[in-house]
Amino acid sequence: MSHMLVGIDVSLRSHHVHFMHGEGHTLADFSVRNDVEGADTLIQKIIRTAEKNQTDQLKIGMEATDQYSWHLAHYLKAQCKKVLPHLQTAIYMLNARKVARFKKGYDTLPKNDKVDAWVIADHLRFGRLPHEMQETLIYDALRRLTRTRFHLVHEIARNKTYMLNQLYLKFSGLRQDNPFSDTFGATSIAVIEELDPSIIAEMPLEELVEFLQEKGKNRFAEPEEMAKYLKQLARNSYRLDKIMADPVNLSLSVILSTIQHMETQVKRLDKEIERMMKGIPQTLTSVKGIGPVYAAGLIAEIGDIHRFDDHHALAKYAGFVWTQYQSGEYEAEDTSRMRTGNKYLRYYLVQASDAIRKHDAEYKAFYQKKYQEVTKHQHKRALVLTARKLVRLVHSLLRTKQLYIPKEERRE
Repeated sequence: MSHMLVGIDVSLRSHHVHFMHGEGHTLADFSVRNDVEGADTLIQKIIRTAEKNQTDQLKIGMEATDQYSWHLAHYLKAQCKKVLPHLQTAIYMLNARKVARFKKGYDTLPKNDKVDAWVIADHLRFGRLPHEMQETLIYDALRRLTRTRFHLVHEIARNKTYMLNQLYLKFSGLRQDNPFSDTFGATSIAVIEELDPSIIAEMPLEELVEFLQEKGKNRFAEPEEMAKYLKQLARNSYRLDKIMADPVNLSLSVILSTIQHMETQVKRLDKEIERMMKGIPQTLTSVKGIGPVYAAGLIAEIGDIHRFDDHHALAKYAGFVWTQYQSGEYEAEDTSRMRTGNKYLRYYLVQASDAIRKHDAEYKAFYQKKYQEVTKHQHKRALVLTARKLVRLVHSLLRTKQLYIPKEERRE
């Protein structure tokens, strides 16, 4: 069979394209605009070159740059099916890290768009490619929501950290030893926004108790003890000069408003994700702790489960792979997780694991066992290892479409 390989280096305004024969020599090299007209020009060039070289098989590859490659890849797939039905055509979305490592084999190559398109075409020629791209619009649509949620959740965490640093300037004692179970709970926020150490220190105890009861909706078991402790923290806290106090208060107010707004937007996303999930058959939510949002995050990133031969392949895709260092008779005992893989899938696996361990006896026991094995980074390590265990279950449920039965119920 005569092969033609098309390597495309995508960018915002234009794409550089390299046509390569299956034997490795160049057939064409050019640039097209990143729009529909440019894509049509590329398709016409593919048709002419394929006919001239009597091509039987066509492979098109580009790096998976998310936004910039999305339109082109789907447009080419749809149009090639119409205008090149006689060709065996496959489109591949390549991992940018793997392409970069492949390029390192050519140690004298410069870095420019023309060379990068050639490298992608040559990578297609050598093989060891991922599964070819499939039309998975439902997964793509869901992925927009779950990845946006991922972005907002991380921004909320970053803003909360920034706000806590600002809080130390206003109320150092509250930052050092907050008596409230949740620093960002309603009562704690009311204290931060409406009071300051000097006011609390001078406020009658009964008035402070009443304030706490009102903001906490009478949920405190011992409000008087809470008020006494808060007054002690206020007396021991630094005081801010008026010149500094107003900017700090404004800064806290702005950051808090930003956090609250983003949390509202996360709820909007969750609502839409739950709506979309009603139309996707799946059994992940049969696991107590995996709700529709976490299930959506997993399904959106995994896509068609048949892309992965086994749970080991899925774990590698998520980045749950640990390095091995062995030479001769020596093998290192300490290993670290390889910093690769799909960060979005890894995030939703870890979050789901944290929820499952609170409900499922098997996962709770596994988490506790891993927690007790070390003295440093106990929670983080145990949670990541629990997430790796969850990969096996997720792979099984998506393949078999069976409901999850907890271990204790299986025995019965």
